[in-house]
Amino acid sequence: MRSISLHAALLAGLALPGSVLADEVTLYRAFVADQAENTVSVVDLEAGEVIEAFTLEGPARLYGTSSGQTVFAVQGDNDIVQAISTGVVIDDHGDHGDIEISDPSLIDGSVEGDYPVHFVEHHGQIALFFDNEGVAKIIDESGFGTDEPRVVSSSAPHHGVAAAYGDHVLITEPHPEDPSNLPVGINVLDGDDNPIGETHACPGLHGEASSGNLLAIACETGLLLVTDSAEGPQVSHLPYADDLPEGKVSTLLGGVGIQYFLGNFGADRVVVIDPAEESFNLIDLPTRRVHFAVDNVRPQYAYIFTEDGDLHRLNTLSGQFEGKLTLTEPYSMDGHWADPRPRIAVAGDEILVTDPRESTIHRVDAQAFEPAGEIAVPGLPYEIVVAGGSGAVH
Repeated sequence: MRSISLHAALLAGLALPGSVLADEVTLYRAFVADQAENTVSVVDLEAGEVIEAFTLEGPARLYGTSSGQTVFAVQGDNDIVQAISTGVVIDDHGDHGDIEISDPSLIDGSVEGDYPVHFVEHHGQIALFFDNEGVAKIIDESGFGTDEPRVVSSSAPHHGVAAAYGDHVLITEPHPEDPSNLPVGINVLDGDDNPIGETHACPGLHGEASSGNLLAIACETGLLLVTDSAEGPQVSHLPYADDLPEGKVSTLLGGVGIQYFLGNFGADRVVVIDPAEESFNLIDLPTRRVHFAVDNVRPQYAYIFTEDGDLHRLNTLSGQFEGKLTLTEPYSMDGHWADPRPRIAVAGDEILVTDPRESTIHRVDAQAFEPAGEIAVPGLPYEIVVAGGSGAVH
């Protein structure tokens, strides 16, 4: 077990005269949800095997937090959100970090409601949006399972989203004629849930992501950009460039280390958005996109998996592809949007790609961009979230 190896390392440190009682440790765990079953498998990437499996109320979409301490399991069809403690805590001390490692565990308690879909974290505040109620339930990451969430209502049930900024909340405005359509804007609410100013127009709102101090929300007309201030969230509009073809972004990722956003632009294109330069770099794909992810260690790179079974490495600074690997048999994007298809996550110096059809995770060496093995995971491994890093054990 991991605790034994850490203990041995500490004893080795004790044997050295004048040594500091600390050992540098790197640990990554992958949390993998089954596409059809109500299970989440925990994979120790050093051991290359499943070390734990948790039973949930239903199949889940997984979301990690910026702290890396919690994985949230949003189970829309079962009207519940549960959470898993990753067992990895990294405490940043500026010049170094300390790491504490324990067994992963299913956190007692849950947040329930009618059809939870969207999850947004901002500085440890979790906003969960329940479509069939039109409400956001907001809770601190550290208080999940024990604290009662703050409930913030919109004007009608709809496919919406919310984000918490301290006492302020951003929440979507439903379509005035047909709430089954996508929202038309964002409202900023104060600590008493009263609106501040007018609705910020965002027709066809769908997709949000954070990069650095910016939250971006995708609209038919461009992006809403949200920054924090002493007066609360400040919202501005970045219109699409005039030379872009007809289309819109509906899924967004935020760059880590470099401030940019990566979005889809139709089925077989992506766009790299530089908010500082107000630029949109449209990039054609060889076939339809299945999934994409940004690299939080090598910030210039993002990875795109296409339906022909290939993983592509995109340099987001140049807009050029710098590598391609064939990892799986083709996965067509025809069919239901939630059919089992590969998903990507980055774990330090590895890229992980789930392969539901083969009950496998493909490992890719991120430096060399070449295959580095496989890990067997029972069932249909689908959604994947990684927690971990490096730190000193005292």
